[in-house]
This record gives sequence, C-alpha cells and structure tokens, in this order.
Amino acid sequence: MRTAIITGASSGLGQEFARQFTEVFPNVECVWLIARRRERLEAVQDALAELQVEILPLDLCEGASFAYLEEKLRLDQPNVTLLINCAGCGYLGNVGEMPTQTQTRMVDLNVRALTAVTNLVLPYMKAGARILNVSSIASFCVNPRMTVYSASKAYVSRFTVGISEELRKKGIHATAVCPGPMETEFLTVGGITGNSRMFETLPYCDQVRVAAGALRAARAGRTIYTPKMFYKFYRLAAKLLPEQLVAKIAKT
Repeated sequence: MRTAIITGASSGLGQEFARQFTEVFPNVECVWLIARRRERLEAVQDALAELQVEILPLDLCEGASFAYLEEKLRLDQPNVTLLINCAGCGYLGNVGEMPTQTQTRMVDLNVRALTAVTNLVLPYMKAGARILNVSSIASFCVNPRMTVYSASKAYVSRFTVGISEELRKKGIHATAVCPGPMETEFLTVGGITGNSRMFETLPYCDQVRVAAGALRAARAGRTIYTPKMFYKFYRLAAKLLPEQLVAKIAKT
C-alpha cells in the first residue's frame, strides 16, 4: 500500500503537512501520523477521512519508539512513497545556563530521531519516493542563544544533501525545507515569545504556504527549499560574510 509517514504531525507545520500532502502526492493510500499526543493525532485523523490513517503516539526521544516503528514496518511492509520528518524542538538560552536535559532533547529529537526514522524507513522506499526534512533558516549560520538548535538544524540540512546524493541512483530524492519563524506553539514552548529581539524583527512565514511550497519542492526533487525572498538573501549573506560577523548579526 502506498504510504506516507509524517512525524511531528500533531501540531504546527506537521499538522499542515498532514492536511495538504495529498494535493501534491494524490496517489498515497495510507498515512501514518507520529507524535507524542494521541488526542492531537486523533483530531488530525478526523480531518483525513478520505485516507486510511494510522496514528502512532510515539515519543521519538525514547529508544523504544524506534523498536516499535521498526517492528511495525517489518510486519506491514508498506510502500513508503513520502516520509516527512517534522518532529523537532528548539529552546532559547545560553549553553551552560540551561538544563542539560533541555539541550540534549534538541539533539535527540532534531538529530537522532530524524536519522533513526530515515534509516528505518528507507528500506521500504522505492524509486520515485520522496523524503522531506524540516530544517530552518537557523541552519545557515550559528545562532547564539540558540546554539544547539542552530547546530542541530545545520545537521539536518547537511544530512539531507548527503542522503540525496547517496540515493540518487535509486531514484529517491531528499529535500530540506528551511523556513523562518512561524506563528506556532514552537515559539511559546521554546521560551522564545517575548524574549528575543531577533524574533520580534524577523519577517514571519505562513505555515500554510510553507507546507505547500515544501511539498512542491519535494515533488520536484529540489534539495534545499527556502521560503520567502528575504530568507533566500539571508542564506546567501550567511555564505558570503565572515562567520563571526554573521553570528553576531544572528544572535537571538
């Protein structure tokens, strides 16, 4: 059965991907929705009546979740045509001043979980399949006060470029979407709202448009997709200017 798998599907951009993906990938017959909160997933499930929907309430910071996913893949043998890695988190604060658990959670979810899910799902993907990883404009340069987050998203972007090249001969393409800030619970959960001048001055992205553009970019086989012209220039500036100067400018 042609299947899509979406992590972080219970809210924000992940929920928007769940709502929109069939417009770009209409041949998908089944979708697996992965997130921690079952009740949120059930609400998303109710809005996808035309599809076979399976909800997997998994905490991707827990190793047992990967064992469960691996076994489900083995038993179901899905033909995964689309994998969207949207689960992620980010917290504002200086290294050494935040709880260690908070810092390592960003690495566990943004890096470890994304890598593990991709590695587990790839054997069930064939030519024409697509991987869409949610990165960030933070991947373009270091963001002091969100150092771990920006480093984790740099990994996501580089990982995406690498696997896209590795999988080219198999006809599988990977895309990293690098949006700017969006009005989602990410800002409040991460302690960013009201505590960052940078986030108060940056132009915000609309999550509906980000999801639509990212899905089209994945379908077209683009490797990096940056919504909004402002952030396309930001990406270019981050490449051209000295790294320390960019770090000062990008301080959150």
